[in-house]
Amino acid sequence: MNTTILTNSFPVNDLGEIKQKVLDWIQKFDTFCFLDNHQYHIEPHTQECLAGAGARRKISANAGNALDQLQEFIDGGKSWFFGHLGYDLKNETGWLTSGHTDKIGFPDLFFFEPEIIIRLNDKEMIIEADEPAEIFDAIVSLPVGKRRRPTTPLCIQSRIQKEEYLSIVRELQKHILRGDCYEINFCQEFYAEPAIVDPITIYKNLTEISPNPFSALYRIKNKWLICASPERFLKKQGSKILSQPIKGTSERVMKDKRKDELSREALLHSGKDRSENVMIVDLVRNDLAKICKEGTVVVDELYGVYSFPQVHQMISTISGELKKGISFSEIIRSTFPMGSMTGAPKKKVMELVEQYEKTKRGIFSGALGYISPGDDFDFNVVIRSIMCNISSSYLSIQAGSGITYYSDPEKEWEECLLKAGAMKKVISE
Repeated sequence: MNTTILTNSFPVNDLGEIKQKVLDWIQKFDTFCFLDNHQYHIEPHTQECLAGAGARRKISANAGNALDQLQEFIDGGKSWFFGHLGYDLKNETGWLTSGHTDKIGFPDLFFFEPEIIIRLNDKEMIIEADEPAEIFDAIVSLPVGKRRRPTTPLCIQSRIQKEEYLSIVRELQKHILRGDCYEINFCQEFYAEPAIVDPITIYKNLTEISPNPFSALYRIKNKWLICASPERFLKKQGSKILSQPIKGTSERVMKDKRKDELSREALLHSGKDRSENVMIVDLVRNDLAKICKEGTVVVDELYGVYSFPQVHQMISTISGELKKGISFSEIIRSTFPMGSMTGAPKKKVMELVEQYEKTKRGIFSGALGYISPGDDFDFNVVIRSIMCNISSSYLSIQAGSGITYYSDPEKEWEECLLKAGAMKKVISE
């Protein structure tokens, strides 16, 4: 990329305002990716905010030989790349098929080399572009508190009604009892149609009430992902790779500190949630062992409980040292889809997902992130998200939970509603 790099400082108190201005400025591009850490600094932390806009080169592919195409694209020149891995890449990595409806229409894989890269840290903006000074001036000169266009409240419908959901969970528990699987992440869709929305406004409103460390606003022409994810899928830094799966959720009680702490403690000591978490930790260890040097895969943290605006979450960290010369596509083939969004054993539960879920997951429970010019990368898990297709006026929210033999179907239903709550609130009020 033949660009100039410009670094400019701004007052530390202006970080939130600068982010809003960057968002307002990049929305004119039909392809962009805006990644926001919301000052969580979950280790290992790289930068507060990273955005890529405009496409010098791009690749769009569906499962078949998509990862081979992506590797060829990456090998075509060292640069920044932004993009996503859709859940249905499982059809390539796991030799599976999908037949459900997908009304959003993200490709299974899309990456682009941006024309403009903007990085924000606590008090500086770094711009890589052909004319970075002009871009900086254009961003900072945008008016403060730009009026947001209203979003008309939408009527949210459930793809699966409660009684059917409870029945499906009981059927899944029969599969577990027969030994077909140990745990399965079962998801359901909430949707609105027609949905006339402004994605920028929705993102700003969602991250006001639910700012999470792996949030993102992502656009490919008429398709938008509005994401408030708390979960990291996979990060590579030098020769080290790590994954931070989430399994275990409890509600925040923001108006009562004692009840909120009791909710957190209940999650920390929950036998069911610990069982779910350790199953996924073992799955991730096995995935990483395929691509890491022997004896280097370790569990850095087990059963860590972290608090976010809407929920407490149980997070574990697993890391290892990569084998020399291993490629990005090899890493993804060995680890994707992430265990926290499938269950164990991975291939069997993905077959059950296809059997019992009603719609394609698409970009949901996939991964969004970036690859740096030095071949490091960081990808989230696409959860706590709103997906919309502006052309077809269709909006989708998906939410799921981990089903085990000991799950209470009613509580699993309530967990899905809890996880979808923030998204439903910003589009239905």
